[in-house]
Amino acid sequence: MTGSSDRKDEEGLGVRFRSYLHGGTSGLLSTLIVFPVYKIIFRQQIHNTQANRAVVQIYREGPLKLYRGVAPPLVMRTLNGTLLFGLQDTFLRLLSQPAHGVIPAVARPALAGLGAGIVEAVAFTPFERVQNVLQNGQNDRRLPTLRSVLVRLKAQRLAAGFYRSFLPITARNALGSALYFGLKGPVCAVVGGQGHSPLVASFLSGTLTSMVVSLALYPLSVLVANMQAHVEGEVRGVTACWRLLWESRQRSVALLYRGGSLVILRSCVTWGITSAIYDRQVKRSS
Repeated sequence: MTGSSDRKDEEGLGVRFRSYLHGGTSGLLSTLIVFPVYKIIFRQQIHNTQANRAVVQIYREGPLKLYRGVAPPLVMRTLNGTLLFGLQDTFLRLLSQPAHGVIPAVARPALAGLGAGIVEAVAFTPFERVQNVLQNGQNDRRLPTLRSVLVRLKAQRLAAGFYRSFLPITARNALGSALYFGLKGPVCAVVGGQGHSPLVASFLSGTLTSMVVSLALYPLSVLVANMQAHVEGEVRGVTACWRLLWESRQRSVALLYRGGSLVILRSCVTWGITSAIYDRQVKRSS
């Protein structure tokens, strides 16, 4: 009996570990594919420019600068996938225990995603801060390297340095993860029921779910990008930054969502690929 119990514990640990590994692999591959698209979106968010002009700016900067700033998101997305999928799976297993039977089964993936999103924000806000500083072309002269950015942010207090815009990031990540994990399963089941292969169903479910999440939370992403892109000047609170952003967009929802079409494209590709790779790995290892 003891030997059987030990084997079950070891198998359970292996299953939980694989969810972390599969999440990290999915995040790594999707980041390398969609980073150029993200860079175009960032230029639109910061400089309030059109997509074609952002593409021209990046083209003129040359291929050597195309992947400038890729290190933080590459590390962040790999670790992000590791923690997000791994923690969501861990929380889901905890919520599925008999002691939590009062929680409806249909709500457990979303609740597990909510918890994973909060942990994700705590762990990765500094990475996003560094990435946004590097992506802002106005910082190229004063902060030309990753090391110079790290030194500058380290000299500031946490709320103004590495953890700038922590509250909006927490709200965005927690809500986004809850929506993604809450909707992904049902959408995948519906798509799979139309006769598509499991791989296609996973890709389409990730695509459709990410579209909903991106459109709902895009204003928070714009707010975060504008709060984090600069390292000098007055440090304003979330409310003041939102008012300033709203005024800069001429109180127009259309201007606030400028770049939204590319966000949908990036999210569709990113989460479609991520979902397909993750589900494929889970299936192969089960």
